[in-house]
Amino acid sequence: MKITEHIQNAKGKTLFSFELLPPVKGQSIQGIYDAIDPLMEFKPPFIDVTYHREDFIYKQHDNGLLEKVAYRKRPGTVAICAAIINRYKVDAVPHLICGGFTVEETENALIDLQFLGIDNVLVLRGDARHADTSFIPTPGGHAYATDLLKQVVDMNKGKYLYEDHEVVNADFCIGVAGYPEKHFEAPNLKTDFKYLKQKIDMGANFIVTQMFFDNNKYFEFVKQCRENGINVPVIPGLKPITSSKQLINLPKIFHIDIPEDLSDAVHACKSEKEVKDLGIEWMIAQCRELMKFGAPVLHFYTMSNPGPTKKIAEAIF
Repeated sequence: MKITEHIQNAKGKTLFSFELLPPVKGQSIQGIYDAIDPLMEFKPPFIDVTYHREDFIYKQHDNGLLEKVAYRKRPGTVAICAAIINRYKVDAVPHLICGGFTVEETENALIDLQFLGIDNVLVLRGDARHADTSFIPTPGGHAYATDLLKQVVDMNKGKYLYEDHEVVNADFCIGVAGYPEKHFEAPNLKTDFKYLKQKIDMGANFIVTQMFFDNNKYFEFVKQCRENGINVPVIPGLKPITSSKQLINLPKIFHIDIPEDLSDAVHACKSEKEVKDLGIEWMIAQCRELMKFGAPVLHFYTMSNPGPTKKIAEAIF
């Protein structure tokens, strides 16, 4: 079922969903089940599965020379989605990214997803590799999320790359990313909304936001969406603070602000356990306010660690 249909069928009730990481290369699917099982009691209608492009490591040879070696850290997104559908009977939402794929490989992945009966995809540009200072497109691939979005929309219209026979229209429900605090590469919020509106006009069906810790950022973002003619569901992405290091790491990696009240409270904690408990309580309060506001879904970035999300869900659902 499409995410937009899940939201419509909920008739105003806030749903629960979460995102998880594929295991590091060479690990078992059991790690995925261990990350999902504790959260199934909250009846998520869908589960997101991230995708990470290839990255580089440097292998040193006996002669001292370094060899640049490409590898994929977290393989198996399509297979994991199939396993989730088969085992849990809920919808899986794979992430599609620009980096690491040619347009032909993207089409092949979409065909596989269509054959598996997967109804939803989340279209993203993806991050730069650790070795790169900025995003570098894969030769023969897409440079922007709008290009990738167009390819999915074209398939929904029956337009494939090389049509030499009759084709069947795909029917993907397409999600895109939204940034309540502005995408870090956008010069200003007005430009950010311009490109977000373009994605909706092209055919995107829902928005999932970057994490935030101040609900006013989300409320204002939704307001600005509506004022810009963006009327699709806006799903808040959420993640609790679970360690003091995240006061530095989260703003650095995700380009978000931590409210002063929260950062002051974290600094006042006497142990990491106190920090974790504080982060969970802060997120519970956030979620209750978001539910009162009418957020269609509370979507948690679990990082495949279900414990904190489970405690939050127990308090609010």
